[in-house]
Amino acid sequence: MPKIDTAAWLIQKVASYLAIEPDRIDITRPLAEYGLNSVYALTLCGEIEDHFGVPVEPTMAWDYPTVTAMSEYLRTQLVARR
Repeated sequence: MPKIDTAAWLIQKVASYLAIEPDRIDITRPLAEYGLNSVYALTLCGEIEDHFGVPVEPTMAWDYPTVTAMSEYLRTQLVARR
């Protein structure tokens, strides 16, 4: 199975939601500080489920508030599915 760069995927998605350049996103900064609201958070959860095939709770963006935390969580879920 090829390695999936979950962080890069998350950065691209969040940047597109917030209409900012991906390189402006600090992967250790809470996404809520960028203005990621509950609508975008729910949208992101749906896109994660669709793209990665991993079911996630609607609270994931709050439980794992940074790209780093979210990416690590996703990697553990993907490894568990193998």
